Amino acid sequence: MGKKEIRKEKIPVPERSARERIKDFKEVKLGYTPELAIEEAKRCIQCPTAPCVEGCPVRVPIPQFIELIAEGKFVDAARKIKEENVLPSICGRVCPQEDQCEKVCVVGKLGQPVNIGALEAFAGDYEAKVGVEKPKKAESTGKKVAVIGSGPGGITCAADLAKLGHSVTIFEALHEPGGVLIYGIPEFRLPNEIVYGELDVLKELGVEVKLNYVIGKTKVLEELRNEFDAVFIASGAGLPYMLNIEGLNLNGVYAANEFLTRVNLMGAYRFPDYDTPVFTGKRVAVIGGGNTAMDVARTAKRLNGVEEVYIIYRRSEKEMPARVEEIHHAQEEGVVFQTLTNPVKFLGENGWLKGIECVRMELSEPDESGRRRPIPIEGSNFVIDIDAAVLAIGQGPNPIVMEGVDGLDIGKWGQIVVDSETCKTSLEGVFAGGDVIHGGSTVIQAMGDARKAAAAIHEYLFEN
Repeated sequence: MGKKEIRKEKIPVPERSARERIKDFKEVKLGYTPELAIEEAKRCIQCPTAPCVEGCPVRVPIPQFIELIAEGKFVDAARKIKEENVLPSICGRVCPQEDQCEKVCVVGKLGQPVNIGALEAFAGDYEAKVGVEKPKKAESTGKKVAVIGSGPGGITCAADLAKLGHSVTIFEALHEPGGVLIYGIPEFRLPNEIVYGELDVLKELGVEVKLNYVIGKTKVLEELRNEFDAVFIASGAGLPYMLNIEGLNLNGVYAANEFLTRVNLMGAYRFPDYDTPVFTGKRVAVIGGGNTAMDVARTAKRLNGVEEVYIIYRRSEKEMPARVEEIHHAQEEGVVFQTLTNPVKFLGENGWLKGIECVRMELSEPDESGRRRPIPIEGSNFVIDIDAAVLAIGQGPNPIVMEGVDGLDIGKWGQIVVDSETCKTSLEGVFAGGDVIHGGSTVIQAMGDARKAAAAIHEYLFEN
């Protein structure tokens, strides 16, 4: 009997054409059909070492769920994923599989790795269509846990603890739950209905979600510690980093968080149906080269009246931290990439942004990030005429939660210091995970922290 022949290339995930999709905010990817999912799943060789599981921050049983898809057992596949990951439809869409599970896929040594992310999204979506299994919940322990933030970390920790029988209350600062999954990721990448579907599972588990509740203002952390047996902080990275250049205060200059929140959460792209317009003019520049920059640029491209969108990035495209897929989609949609370019001044007229002065850059030896360091080319300054600029150069932990809290260890960059194994902070009964401890993390990393924290909180509650 001969060896099984392995297809070297991934089965492509069907997508809407760029010409069609830039007219709306509907999802770009159409997802696998059952037939395509089975075909792709059969590319998995079920290797006994399963390095893909080691590459996953929450250790999803990847070979097992893929084998179930190959056998046509799609609902069973989704439930196998959910043994470790409660958000398969979300993670399958937004996690950087190419740097995690797919990066170490053995099939990838022969050609392209198995499309683990697309298969995960397919399984999650299929189960959602036929009916999600009601989550099982242990008997009440009488213990109460407060979770600050309803993003991926907060959702994951709350679900794990509720299943274990604890009473969980989530405190969300905004008027809608979902955190970065709703305000930070555009619907063309992650439709809101998918996030709301996952939030419905929390309701079935009895988790209470309190909206418009800013911990640090509405109620302080110490009050939560007095009212609850344990606290998990998953408040995200709400503090945008800004450029220290002239003209930053001109009208038309935005931080990425503000821009995306106003469009995604507050319906700015539906003006005048929603009375929350965001001014862009005809030409928009996005400063940065990460996934957030791509989200902003692709969002701007879809707004009425916008004719030109630029990505301004000081290194080359090769050094961009954004996912290759996101860069490709942005280019397909007509975003103009101005690489090896750095802004030095915002130019204005009567208080409004009119242009951005930039300088050309060249790359030298790698810096501490491992990427080649950009150096300005003397005398290469030039101006790009723009009406709006969005800074997408990173963000740090939201400091409101931690302000005035005695005894909480804070790191150099404003992040909460935790024990790496348990996510326990320096405060008794307080745990933290996600952006608030890393300064910036992925959805799956935040979920990995949340799972560790939930296990540690469960143990802590029975010790006290």
